Amino acid sequence: MTSTTLSQDVINTGDTAWVLVCAALVLFMTPGLAFFYAGMVSKRNTLVMLQQNLIGLGIISLTWFAFGYSIAFGNDRGNGIVADLGFVALTNIDDAPKPDLHVVTETVAIPTLAFFAYQLMFAIITPALATGAVANRLKAFGWAVFIAIWSVIVYAPVAHWLWAPTGWLTKMGAQDWAGGMVVHASAGAAALGLLIVLGRRKVRPNRAPLPHSVPLVIVGAGILWFGWFGFNAGDGLQANGVAAQALVNTQLAGATAMLVWLVFERYREGHSTVLGAVTGAVAGLATITPAAGYVSSWAAVVIGALAGVVCYLALGLKRLLHVDDALDVLAVHFIGGVFGTLCVGFFGEEAINSIGRDGLFHGGGLTLLGYQVVALASVIAYALVLTLVIAFAIEKTIGLRVSAEEEEHLDLSQQGMSAYQEGPTPPDPTADGATVSAAPKPLEPGNTLYLVTAVLDSGGAAGVEREVLAAGARRAMLSEVFVTTASSVDQMVRGQKRTMDVTPRVRAEILTPAESLTSVRSALSALGDDLVEMTVVPVESG
Repeated sequence: MTSTTLSQDVINTGDTAWVLVCAALVLFMTPGLAFFYAGMVSKRNTLVMLQQNLIGLGIISLTWFAFGYSIAFGNDRGNGIVADLGFVALTNIDDAPKPDLHVVTETVAIPTLAFFAYQLMFAIITPALATGAVANRLKAFGWAVFIAIWSVIVYAPVAHWLWAPTGWLTKMGAQDWAGGMVVHASAGAAALGLLIVLGRRKVRPNRAPLPHSVPLVIVGAGILWFGWFGFNAGDGLQANGVAAQALVNTQLAGATAMLVWLVFERYREGHSTVLGAVTGAVAGLATITPAAGYVSSWAAVVIGALAGVVCYLALGLKRLLHVDDALDVLAVHFIGGVFGTLCVGFFGEEAINSIGRDGLFHGGGLTLLGYQVVALASVIAYALVLTLVIAFAIEKTIGLRVSAEEEEHLDLSQQGMSAYQEGPTPPDPTADGATVSAAPKPLEPGNTLYLVTAVLDSGGAAGVEREVLAAGARRAMLSEVFVTTASSVDQMVRGQKRTMDVTPRVRAEILTPAESLTSVRSALSALGDDLVEMTVVPVESG
């Protein structure tokens, strides 16, 4: 790649500002993805899922700075396969990117650092997408080593193939606007490779915990949707009509896929859920990504509708492949990216973007579609094989998979803390600002005490300890228990039946003297439906 120096007065300040804003939007997607995934796992594994997504902000920022950027966008040294290390650690970046870098027009003039920063955010989020597939199975250090290696020897070469003007797939004629192949297909292939190496979780998929916080999932999905405007609308590196078209296409495809998903969910599962809504939206956003800057608004609506159908039906892919894809990464991101890439070969329209090509539906024949198929096969095969090699090597050396015993409480084993601290309810303040304390009282030897055991609904246990101590109890201890239900209850989560035959409850064990027994029982009975059962047994104080 031959670069020419651009003086500061040639740089387009409007385009530069737009690219920098879009870089920030794409960066914001990484914590959004962390929330999106964390809400769908057990509350005991929330912090670990958050860290697995966020750790790339530190590691890949440095690998991209050191090697990744140069391998992706340096001077080609391998017939379009890989670039040299001329830009290692951002050396020699006084030269601006070649005008047609990232397949944009010759009018693009932005600082090299702006382009570096924008591309960095894509490199960060790509391997993070795979964490949802292997939820509850990754060792922290093994995962850190994996993404450091993967970002350099898998992601960077693929980015060179498709996003550098000298990349062999770019020269062949394949098109990937914002990462249907570079991001979603490669991350999906990585997810599949990791699933093969790490194997299944201890718990069967139909017995897996339900999403512990759907509101957290919704917050994450909202951040992802917001950030996706920078993901898709910034890829032309210009603030112009193509950017506006890409932004509108992003919104239309996401919205249409969401509605279609809800219709399918209602028809097949009996309910249209908010979890289904955001899943459908993310599927539509992933699918339009490779096509956003190449197709018309009507095509975006059609692509979004098809994405809602295709990705919903792809939920069964993990059963077909016999892999334990915990959060449906293959269906939503992998199939979305693959399908969207193929859609470019059908709906691509040169009239929308002068650097685009006409697809089958606009008189271009099968040529572009053929290029897309070859590019997809190459990216998937490369990413899958390299992922298998990297993951297997790490697993056999420092370890990549946690033990089966750790799977259900990774926050404690890896973080040494819990995401949610559930302690006793503090005393209520009185009108003058003081607090009414109900501390445990000393046991009196020789007196008859009663052990009151109450099983409470989890949502109604707040303040119980304080209430019974105030009623005269000597001791009160609360613990979380799981109670077997009379009959199992099936819930549908993204097309997967989850059979729940236990219910989380709170058990209160209370020691009270005879004179306070009636008051303690009354305090518990006042809980109404939140009191599931109560037993009283006399005990002797020693």
